[in-house]
Amino acid sequence: MKYAIVRAHVEHVPDLIPLFDAYRMFYRQHSDFSGAQQFLKDRLSNNESVVFIAFADENAIGFVQLFPVFSSVTMEPMYILNDLYVEENYRGKGIGKMLIDQAKDLCREKKLKGLVLQTEADNPAQQMYEHLQFKQDTDLHYFWLNTDR
Repeated sequence: MKYAIVRAHVEHVPDLIPLFDAYRMFYRQHSDFSGAQQFLKDRLSNNESVVFIAFADENAIGFVQLFPVFSSVTMEPMYILNDLYVEENYRGKGIGKMLIDQAKDLCREKKLKGLVLQTEADNPAQQMYEHLQFKQDTDLHYFWLNTDR
């Protein structure tokens, strides 16, 4: 089987919706195709994220979404690798690595500081992240404030 990674544009939103919805359900959210469509369309239309899609032949099978951020301490831009998802039937075939490699290449091309990500403590993808040279930061703590909008 031939795999290809392409950078997503607004016209790719229909390919992304089922993957993005499945990703959200993995994190215990309710299915919401119309919300996913609007969210992805807005991010891509406004250049607020970079998305790469993995295809097996003509079928979208995975994606990675990157959001730009800045480090005040080092005064450098970087990306948050916010979302990574590969359809279950294609896991273990190197698709996640291909998507992350594309993200790493973009960082190098743009001369960015790098990639940062967070994941649940029991996410099995952690082994892949470590294999791809991501280092767990044990010096920092993560805090969350819900503003109850």
